[in-house]
Amino acid sequence: MPENKPGLAGLSEHIAALPGVQSVTAEKGELVAHAERATLLALMTRLRDDPLLRFAQVMDICGVDWPERTERFDVVYNLLSVALNQRLRVIITTDEASPVPSVAAVWPSATWWEREAWDLFGIAFSGQPDLRRILTDYGFEGHPLRKDFPLTGHVELRYDEDRKSVVYEPVKLVQDFRNFDFVSPWEGITTLPGDEKAHQEREK
Repeated sequence: MPENKPGLAGLSEHIAALPGVQSVTAEKGELVAHAERATLLALMTRLRDDPLLRFAQVMDICGVDWPERTERFDVVYNLLSVALNQRLRVIITTDEASPVPSVAAVWPSATWWEREAWDLFGIAFSGQPDLRRILTDYGFEGHPLRKDFPLTGHVELRYDEDRKSVVYEPVKLVQDFRNFDFVSPWEGITTLPGDEKAHQEREK
């Protein structure tokens, strides 16, 4: 273990003092920092280059949707320092209209994660040169991990035998899948199918 590696408490204090960090907490032995969106790029560069931190890798970037909030999205960055064997989760918030600074200039692999967050949540990243869908199809409409996205989606695709090609069409439901009464068909039944004889024997 490197002699200059600080303990968790010292690491927390060091990160909390960085510009743009709002708070730092310890959860299950790992640090979680909440930060400002506007200064994200400078903060991430510092987290990578600071000799006491050395977070050389971004392992994941993901979104979390809280539709009841004004800034409905959390953008979560999971960082790893292999050299110092320590991890850090950085969380910022944004809304549907405010882009997040891209960190692809700090970690080039972030492009994949940012494209995924755009595709699934609709979170935009300013300065990202390749912001396009990565998991859904080319004709897909909307962002499927938003909590207000309908389970049936908006568009369906099928192979059209007459046209000899794949076509996109609005979803057509044969019944109203979006309304459920959640009533069990077994509600109120005291005798299960096949048990009639057992009840008749008891009544004799």
